[in-house]
Amino acid sequence: EEEMRRLAGVEDEEKWLAEGIAGIQHNAFFMHRALDANNLREVLKYSALMLSELRTSKLSPQKYYDLYMRAFDQLRQLEVFFKDESRHGLPVVDLYELVQHAGNILPRMYLLCTVGSVYMKSKQAPSKDVLKDLVEMCRGVQHPIRGLFLRSYLAQVSRDKLPEIGSEYEGDANTVMDAVEFVLQNFTEMNKLWVRIQHQGPGTVREKQEKERNELRDLVGKNLHVLGQIEGVDLEMYKETVLPRVLEQVVNCKDELAQYYLMECIIQVFPDEYHLQTLETLLAACTQLMVGGLSVLSVLPSTILPTVDTKIVLTQLMDRLSNYAASSPDVLHEFLQVEAFAKLSNAIGKVIETQIEMPIIGAMTLFVSLLTFTLRVHPDRLDYVDQILGACVVKLSSVPKLEDARAMKQVVALLSAPLEKYNDIVTALTLSNYPRVMDHLDDGTNKVMAMLIIQSIMKNNSCISTADKVEVLFELIKGLIKDLDGTDTEELDEEDFQEEQNSVARLIHMLDNEEPEEMLKIICVVRKHLMTGGTRRLPFTVPPLVFSALRLVRQLDSQGGDITGEEVSATPRKIFQILNQTIEVLSSVPCPELALRLYLQCAEAASDCDLEPAAYEFFTQAFILYEEEIADSKAQVTAIHLIIGTLQRINVFGVENRDTLTHKATGYSARLLKKPDQCRAVYACSHLFWVDDIDGIKDGERHLLFHYSPLLCLRRALRIANAAQEMANATRGSSGPVTLYIYFYEKGNPHITPSDLQSLIELINTEMQSDDNGNRRTHSDPFFTSTLRYIRFQKQKGGLIGDKYDLIKL
Repeated sequence: EEEMRRLAGVEDEEKWLAEGIAGIQHNAFFMHRALDANNLREVLKYSALMLSELRTSKLSPQKYYDLYMRAFDQLRQLEVFFKDESRHGLPVVDLYELVQHAGNILPRMYLLCTVGSVYMKSKQAPSKDVLKDLVEMCRGVQHPIRGLFLRSYLAQVSRDKLPEIGSEYEGDANTVMDAVEFVLQNFTEMNKLWVRIQHQGPGTVREKQEKERNELRDLVGKNLHVLGQIEGVDLEMYKETVLPRVLEQVVNCKDELAQYYLMECIIQVFPDEYHLQTLETLLAACTQLMVGGLSVLSVLPSTILPTVDTKIVLTQLMDRLSNYAASSPDVLHEFLQVEAFAKLSNAIGKVIETQIEMPIIGAMTLFVSLLTFTLRVHPDRLDYVDQILGACVVKLSSVPKLEDARAMKQVVALLSAPLEKYNDIVTALTLSNYPRVMDHLDDGTNKVMAMLIIQSIMKNNSCISTADKVEVLFELIKGLIKDLDGTDTEELDEEDFQEEQNSVARLIHMLDNEEPEEMLKIICVVRKHLMTGGTRRLPFTVPPLVFSALRLVRQLDSQGGDITGEEVSATPRKIFQILNQTIEVLSSVPCPELALRLYLQCAEAASDCDLEPAAYEFFTQAFILYEEEIADSKAQVTAIHLIIGTLQRINVFGVENRDTLTHKATGYSARLLKKPDQCRAVYACSHLFWVDDIDGIKDGERHLLFHYSPLLCLRRALRIANAAQEMANATRGSSGPVTLYIYFYEKGNPHITPSDLQSLIELINTEMQSDDNGNRRTHSDPFFTSTLRYIRFQKQKGGLIGDKYDLIKL
């Protein structure tokens, strides 16, 4: 039924509009005939009849505008006729008197404004007198819509005839003040008509009325645009006359829509420097909007609640001033002179304090705009930034829990602004209220903000170099480091979780200090926070912490001594103790493969520092993990090769310790599950007994002290391969025993003789020629083939090397 009534109303309105247009066209036809005949009496008669169509009350503002534009086009032609005195034969003064005899007030006023425009153009009377007369006479039309369009027409025809500075109408009798007075008076009357619409009709049509008022608001706002464009309205005149008169009308109209729109117009149409110099007046008006013109300090009954969305007005004002400050560094001193920050801060405080029912998003929006303003105008005043964050904390503390997603987004914008401005997290870490604001975010938003902080650090390559700042930083990103409020990490998306933890891992590498004592404090602070992260996070976060500590160890070693402070001893021995405890936690996660790798890295670092006991302890822990925690056969193969490779590079051990470790490594290699794996691991152990460097171990020197030697390892590898009957598979594509025989033979190991090599080559040839059933194989091993090619190449060199290989018969 409502839709049917709406459609019926639309149809009726279309019909009424069509009738009005038809009436204008009909009378305009006869008016043009009279114009062609220069018949003034007939022209006035039919023009008045034409304009009478504008007396309708049945049209909405939008439809009425269509009708008005039809009449406006005809009035333009009528004005041309009035300008030519030779056509109508009357002086413009007499014509101005004559049109006032029209029967109806609305046609009379349109004709009077048209002739008045010609009258001012003729300069036969001061334009200020004509303007004053017209603006007063228009009061005769009190119907809101008809009156608004009439005064809009008056403003339009008089715009180019205002006595502003530089205008041809400026003179002894006419001043720019007269132009200002005319526009202000017309604006005041139009605003009264506009506000009156809300009182027309019953309350059930309020929605329709508000829609109509929105359609008409530009008619009122054009007066303020004209005021802003009048030449000669300087700062003094604006401050003393224009702004007080406009604000008086805005405040006293006591209408939400009018107040909001007109304040928006004031902010947009007048120059930025004017706003800055009248900031206190503007802010006082903004606070008065809340209570319909009464003082904000008054004790108000609960029935008078603020309705104007003051936060948007204040936000627009601050954004405008922020852009003005960013336009040129030369204007910043003006902001300091007027104490803009203090005034804005006080005004926002009053708004938030007085508007008790203001949603939390409103307050957060105001804080964001004030912070944006501060960062542009006073970027060096961190105390101002911290003051804003402190006010935000007070407001957030007044609500039980921040649940509004839009408000949460504004808080994130508030926290992100300093990061974007300073491009340095270190600056933000000096703000005492920054972490307190983050405490009010929910878990999800806290993580988002923490990721933004880390991204800012990475983007700007920021280095956090003190333990105190690291402590503050890790408090800020604690949502990524540990579970908040009992959140179960199992519910998190695995991909998102890994991205978060990888970001934390990258962050750890950005914590650095050239002073070892301070760097060790940083490592201890980071370790303290990371250890609370739970079993899922440790595999991501512990490795970068370990490598950061190892970097410090090598730094200390390069300095040739220990650095000792008053509180913490920054020594390699102390750091290795911390690392041992840290990796031990990781090994209990359980994540034994990763822990084993880290133990081996620490063992190598301890060897570089010539700390045999520490290196031996790390190897011991690695072997314990291998024995007790690593059960998968593939993982065992990888682990034993890592152990062998690390042990081969270390030369810090004495005879006894090295004997113990190499014996264990060789023993574990021989006990791998698969024979091929055993074979490869055992012949890899041969390197543990013959290290080819200046201080390297040579089995020929110590073989009596070892249970194994390179030759014994190689022979044992051959036995394992033969037992499995997989010699070809065990050697194909890998550095098998034959290669290692050649390697040790070249290095001068006295236990490897040409006969050993000859026997091994013959054995491989035999195995490759037939399988278990006596069938000949049709393929040869590429690796073995290339090895034989290498021997032939060495034989061709001649000299000592050639003589050495001539003993081998292929």
